[in-house]
Amino acid sequence: MSTIAIPTLLRTRSSDWTAVDLVQRFGPMPLARVRMSPAPGTATEEDVVRIHDSESRLFELVDATLLEKSMGTWESGIAAILVRILGTFVNDQDLGIVLGADGMVRLTPGLVRIPDVSFIAWNRLPHRSFPDEPIGEIVPNLAVEIISRSNTAEEMARKLDDYLTYGVRLIWYIDPRAQEAKVYHGSKEFEVRTHEQSLDGDDVLPGFLMPMAELFQNAPA
Repeated sequence: MSTIAIPTLLRTRSSDWTAVDLVQRFGPMPLARVRMSPAPGTATEEDVVRIHDSESRLFELVDATLLEKSMGTWESGIAAILVRILGTFVNDQDLGIVLGADGMVRLTPGLVRIPDVSFIAWNRLPHRSFPDEPIGEIVPNLAVEIISRSNTAEEMARKLDDYLTYGVRLIWYIDPRAQEAKVYHGSKEFEVRTHEQSLDGDDVLPGFLMPMAELFQNAPA
């Protein structure tokens, strides 16, 4: 899969963005993940919904640019394990809802993120019900990202900034290849949880505790 090359110009009638602009914002991610129509710098939330409905593809909207959500088979399996365990805990405690890897959220108008797993407490959901719209206007209490090979450091740093800015209180960045997680408690300072340790819900999900080893029990040989 090709990556964005600095000298390559990406110009359209509706945008004068270049590859330099893209790299500065998102790092050297695979070019295939950046949607060129609509052109970078011109996309809207309506485009996110239209493409999802017509092509069944998920794109985050950042700086009016569509970035395709990337998740491999292993990452998807880890997310599924976490949804099952976290969902059971949340349901048993009647705490709110858990969304999977296609749960689009609007952190603020024009900024659409799609955490791999997210938890939203009832007090952030009017009438204690799911939003009846393609992009929920909700900010998760917990956002989880399963790091894939095509994620860049710049992309994930920007995503962390967005989550913190708009009120996500607990963030887990899970790295399958290192078999560890970075845990952010509402700031850029983080704690590392290794394969031998556990993830806990802190004051966002009091009482939740899950051994990290459960996420990696079927890791590739």
